[in-house]
Amino acid sequence: MSTTEDTKNTSTASVISSIIFNGVLLGAFTLAFLLLRIKFKRIYQPKSAYDLVDKSKKPEPLPPGVYQWLIILLKKKNNFIIRQAGIDGYFFLRYLFFISAFCLAGMILVYPIIIPINITGGNGNEGLDRLSFSNINSDNNNSSKYYAHIVCSWIFNGFLLFVIYRELIYYTNLRAVILSTPNYATRLPSRVVLFQSVPKQYLNEDEFKKLFTGIRKVWITRADHELGDKVEERDSLARNLESALNKLLKSAVKTKIKADKKNTVLQPIDEIVTYVPQNKRPTHKLFPIFGKSVDTINYAKVQLKKLNQEIIDLQLNHQNAKPMNSVFVEFENQYLAQLAYQSVAHHTPLSLGPCYIGISPDDIYWRNMRMFWYERLVRSLAAAAAIIAVIVLWAFPVAFVGMISNITSLTNKLTWLRWIYDLPDVLLGLITSLLPTIMLALLMLLLPFFIRFMAKISGSPTIQHIEYYTQQSFFGFQVIQVFLVTTISSSATAVVTKIIDNPTSSMSLLAENLPKSSNFYISYVVLQGFTISGALLLNYKGLLFFYAFSFLFDSSVRDKWTRFNSLEIVEWGTTFPIYTNLAVIIMAYSIISPIILLFGFFGFGLLYIAYLHSLCYVQGEGPDSRGMHYPRALYQTLVGVYLGQVCLLGLFAVGGAWGPIILQAICIGVTAFIHSIFNRAFDHLNTVVPVDTMRPLDGVSDTPSFSFHPKSPNHSHEQEKPTIEKVEGTAFDKEISDANNNSSIVDLSVIKSHEIDDTARVPLLADGDDEEIPHANPFVRFFQPHIYCSYKFCKQSIPSIYKSVDHDDQLVNNEHAYDYPAVAAKPPYLWIPADPMGLSKHEIKNFEGIVPITDEGAHFDEKGNIVWTGKPPEYHPTEEYEYNLKN
Repeated sequence: MSTTEDTKNTSTASVISSIIFNGVLLGAFTLAFLLLRIKFKRIYQPKSAYDLVDKSKKPEPLPPGVYQWLIILLKKKNNFIIRQAGIDGYFFLRYLFFISAFCLAGMILVYPIIIPINITGGNGNEGLDRLSFSNINSDNNNSSKYYAHIVCSWIFNGFLLFVIYRELIYYTNLRAVILSTPNYATRLPSRVVLFQSVPKQYLNEDEFKKLFTGIRKVWITRADHELGDKVEERDSLARNLESALNKLLKSAVKTKIKADKKNTVLQPIDEIVTYVPQNKRPTHKLFPIFGKSVDTINYAKVQLKKLNQEIIDLQLNHQNAKPMNSVFVEFENQYLAQLAYQSVAHHTPLSLGPCYIGISPDDIYWRNMRMFWYERLVRSLAAAAAIIAVIVLWAFPVAFVGMISNITSLTNKLTWLRWIYDLPDVLLGLITSLLPTIMLALLMLLLPFFIRFMAKISGSPTIQHIEYYTQQSFFGFQVIQVFLVTTISSSATAVVTKIIDNPTSSMSLLAENLPKSSNFYISYVVLQGFTISGALLLNYKGLLFFYAFSFLFDSSVRDKWTRFNSLEIVEWGTTFPIYTNLAVIIMAYSIISPIILLFGFFGFGLLYIAYLHSLCYVQGEGPDSRGMHYPRALYQTLVGVYLGQVCLLGLFAVGGAWGPIILQAICIGVTAFIHSIFNRAFDHLNTVVPVDTMRPLDGVSDTPSFSFHPKSPNHSHEQEKPTIEKVEGTAFDKEISDANNNSSIVDLSVIKSHEIDDTARVPLLADGDDEEIPHANPFVRFFQPHIYCSYKFCKQSIPSIYKSVDHDDQLVNNEHAYDYPAVAAKPPYLWIPADPMGLSKHEIKNFEGIVPITDEGAHFDEKGNIVWTGKPPEYHPTEEYEYNLKN
């Protein structure tokens, strides 16, 4: 039997098997979702059915019909999506829609040209391979057909570059609009700048104020690592105590219920030992496995008292601790904060930098607040080296996955594998398509934990920047392992036995089989688009965690309350790269194997629908990254363009077509040139709020970025503002000069319009220009981003919640907002359920003066189950808990 006869062409069968299998899963998941969504509203519509989000963000529930909910969902406007999903969620959904729509446009652009050329290529391929570049036989004088691929490559990639340019314009303007609205401009994080690597000279508030004008407060962070460690130890011990008390009371109530059923009288009823004997009390080991077992409640009582005393001593003396070299500086308004953020503050390299703005106190990773410039360099390089090393090591298991996808090609030499031909075609297709894609997805699940740890090692100052670092690194993993290594190993496996027989044919064989690797990625796109979107709609993890895990693991009242009231959030650092890499794969194979565009259109379309429902009605907002992940995803999508162009260039080179080679090389150069222009034009702009969106340059407007300054003991909101003497023709210039040299806020309304020249009277972005953008058809709107993606257009279309100060910014007058948290840390407020025997009151009194405990808002039902009726206890802003540290 010939080699050709021995080797089955399973590419088409594997793709069909993958489509059928994943399609069945999609149908099953969707059907289950439709059946369960009305009954289990906590899983499928928690944001609209319960008070789990602010009233201003609570959406109207979707209709209960089989398909009506989808129609209503798809009709939702952008401002609704921004309000429900936040800026980050909105731009993620926009990315999914962008890729799906572009795949459709790509089919319209290239299919009429390239599909007929490939079909008539003369290489005799069958199935899906007949539609790809591999069906063109360069030995039969068909190399002239390569010009069709060149034309399609120029059109496709050129249009993609324009769309990315359009999206960058839109993102830049929408971001600037939102960040300069009253809702954002008046927030404390928008007025606070973090400076790192601060020289010793400026670790003093008076000295630091000499650098900038308009400073309201400077936080010189001082911290003792021992204090932070002891606070963490106390918090952990207190939570263990809370869990133990809940467990103890539950056991006591169960005993009481059993005794009541048997009419047994328990005496004395107010002592816990009556219901739970000493040997049944909660215990834990001081050290894992071999440690001594101790009574958790008694041990916590002694240790918490000791820790409280030690913590108070360290807190009272925290000013003697060595200061961190990171300084948080609050300015009078967003405008002055941005001026400081955008300036070069120190003449010494790497001093007073890097700096950040928009950081919320809750998002700070405090362990990276003390880092010298040389330490930052070493740690960032070490983290990068570790990630590169893992990428190299990870290549081996991923390459094995790629080999499985083309295992039938190895049976020429490894004859003992030929038993797989006895398998049914459907099963063989699943082994060669579905199994590798599942193994690849599982391999990728292990990496995020490692990458996030490296992000912290490298010096990322906040949760948002940790996610941003993770996005970049995880994308590198995805491209190299999921795409490059798998493609090379899959293609090499397909021809390895032929290369052994004829080594000189290696290049031509690889060129012939590289396009065939796209069938594996079609299966991968189908898996992600069909199964993942269906699973996201079904939200099986939510069902599992809320019901099964709650029953098995939620033993305390706080656990139960948290389970019900906490919404799952998306971790953008690992979510974006998965779909960005999927887009890279599609873009890379769009010309080589254009059929992948069809699956990309449906796959990303289904993902858009699933995530639209999830982000608007199911999932909550995480830390506000202000959309920073979107432009990074757009730039990363260009990797697919480069890879596709380089692969096409290599295929032309193997075919010896010099004309297409030259044209393709020019195409790569043009792409790189435009890419560099994008970087120069947008990179810095996407990290700042432009001055003309904050400062009122028409002399009469009032903007929150410029006029807002918070009330404080040292700076009254009603302070008298200086006026400007009328100077003919120069009043506007004089005001600008005064504002730049005066830390107080200047009222521009005293300047009359007739005192300003015609240029100064032209309303600018921050000014009150309400001129309507003219209506136009979608085609005109798309190709005129300078108008329909402009700042003015975005300003007219943002949700109303951003146009007013609807947030309760309790940080405005909080003098300790950016202090090291351990400095003012109090014992956790514990929550236990009230029981009918009064045992909870006894335990509260038992720990009085050591740790605050309450049983309000929680009790046991008639079956002995814990029920919550209120919120977890918390300290009132004016409440002080007195420690009873007497022996």
